[in-house]
Amino acid sequence: MTDRLPVAQPGNRITDVAGIGVGHHHLIDDVVVVGTATEPGAGWATGATVVTVPSGATCAVDVRGGGPGTRETDLLEPGNSVRGADAVVLTGGSAYGLSSADGVMRGLESAGIGLPMDRQGHVVPIVPAAVIFDLPVGGWENRPDAEFGERALAAAGTEFAVGSVGAGAGARAGVLKGGVGTASITVTDGPARGLTVGALVVANPVGQVVDPQTGLPWGAEDLAHHGLRPPAVAELTRLRALEAKGTVLNTTIGVVATDATLSVPAVRRLAMSGHDGIARAVRPAHSPLDGDTLFAVATGARIADPDAAVDIPSGMESDIAVVAALAEASATVVQRAIVAAVVTARTVAGIPSYRDVVASAFAGGFAFGAGDE
Repeated sequence: MTDRLPVAQPGNRITDVAGIGVGHHHLIDDVVVVGTATEPGAGWATGATVVTVPSGATCAVDVRGGGPGTRETDLLEPGNSVRGADAVVLTGGSAYGLSSADGVMRGLESAGIGLPMDRQGHVVPIVPAAVIFDLPVGGWENRPDAEFGERALAAAGTEFAVGSVGAGAGARAGVLKGGVGTASITVTDGPARGLTVGALVVANPVGQVVDPQTGLPWGAEDLAHHGLRPPAVAELTRLRALEAKGTVLNTTIGVVATDATLSVPAVRRLAMSGHDGIARAVRPAHSPLDGDTLFAVATGARIADPDAAVDIPSGMESDIAVVAALAEASATVVQRAIVAAVVTARTVAGIPSYRDVVASAFAGGFAFGAGDE
């Protein structure tokens, strides 16, 4: 597929964290909706996204939704033996889509990347994964497999597209088209000064992502950041008339990354705080029918600026002020990434995009460039 797609820009993407890569593979064809919105369509509208992680990074996960579809999340619990992962897979296809992680493992193994197991060079790649439920958007049997994962891994790099791509190809966010979004912040003051936090999120929630009263995304208070403005009144009427999802099985999943040097429990704190960003951008969030899952990665490439250190009471972790500042940034970048997913998505399978419904909300075009995927 060679459509012109919005592209994540430097200074506002997860790959601003050095060492992180993102790759997509998806299929979107002439999907036909059959019968009512609760019945499956026909054709392809799904995909997988891979976030690659540098060697030596620490990783963690936090699952808040009541219906998660995941792989290797127990491995990332702070009390367990493995400290990191080699890649994280975000995929469509519900539980079937977890097989895309097999392809990522295969690709990493062929490159000699993974947990070293013996002197002969054998490795076991650590590849946790999470899924969204997008099966009714295309043909029920059309879902990501190992080849999707392997191709997404091969495409991973610092440059990547956003919107209706990868794991967001068949995503739906409330009444609108969902997708993949990203954001980043480099902290400019306080104990985490100079450290960067980024997020990549696949937005597919049962909850709404747009305030029907204003026509603007929840959590888009900083309109200039997203290139938005209040839409025309006539478009608000159209937005309010959209029908709700035909299915209530959904999920918002993603990865938060930082270049800080952190322990596994501290990295988990970033994943936990990232869920605050979901709650700001989706209403309701973390429902029993969502599988909301956020992974977190600390690459260890940088340490906190010692000149920005603050006094910490004895008996507490010495980096607690740094972690608190990074946690605050984590919530913000997840929130912004969800808004970005919605405003960059395009209409697929009759699921209307935000841009098509409220075109007047875009003050100066996308806050992302356009390029060939």
